[in-house]
Amino acid sequence: METTLVEALSRIPRALFLPAGERSHAGDDVPLPIGLGQTNSQPSTVADMLELLDPQPGERILDLGSGSGWTTALLGSRVGEHGNVIGVERHEELIRRSREALTDHGVANARIEAATPGRLGLPESGPFDRILVSAGAETLPTELIEQLRVGGVMVIPVAGEMLRIVRTGTRGDEYASTKHGRYRFVPLIRD
Repeated sequence: METTLVEALSRIPRALFLPAGERSHAGDDVPLPIGLGQTNSQPSTVADMLELLDPQPGERILDLGSGSGWTTALLGSRVGEHGNVIGVERHEELIRRSREALTDHGVANARIEAATPGRLGLPESGPFDRILVSAGAETLPTELIEQLRVGGVMVIPVAGEMLRIVRTGTRGDEYASTKHGRYRFVPLIRD
């Protein structure tokens, strides 16, 4: 069953996706460390990104830099049983923990995959209706735009600015972009 974003934020507890030592801070609107130099983004940032992404029931979504798996679970709740979400993470320990958290919370339409070194996203699994990138890029990666369907939406921080990208044509350089404020993220890494 799909839910609104507000319902998803209230029904999918952040604490379940945090290390035990950070769970008492789950209600704080700050980024929290999840290990390996990574963070779980502050709830207001997650809400801003999800509002810009505007996920809809039944959609296929890529969650790049899924970290703790919290946003993957939120997106899975939003797209409902007819949609699916694939989170991609590069750290094996985070993959293991986020898979456990998704299972513990019963999010059956979302899964976490290991990132392939040297490649962004999951081009073989696209095209996606939406892509959420929770790591900061220095420049806009066209290989991610190419993984969107025409009309698809990507939300990504680039050079500290949150961008909402809409793919407008069949080539990766055919898109419309809008800016939505400054944010700080861990860096987007290919290796």
